[in-house]
Amino acid sequence: MLGDTDYTMNDLFAQLGLDSSDEAIETFIQNNQLPENTSLKEAPFLDEQQKMFICEEWKRDAVWSLVIDELNARLHES
Repeated sequence: MLGDTDYTMNDLFAQLGLDSSDEAIETFIQNNQLPENTSLKEAPFLDEQQKMFICEEWKRDAVWSLVIDELNARLHES
């Protein structure tokens, strides 16, 4: 859609109330790898408010969806 913002991983981490520096994001991803059968919305390291944001944005297929999908993929790399 015209006028939609392309959010970055840094923006997502800031929205979730997490340290949004590049270094902190890489460390977070390395330290929080998820098993293949665990969805991001079930991640034990997210609080209820963070999970709610992720679920709502995925359901709406909102502008956050692409970066949330990227985070999900990166948390399932190993």
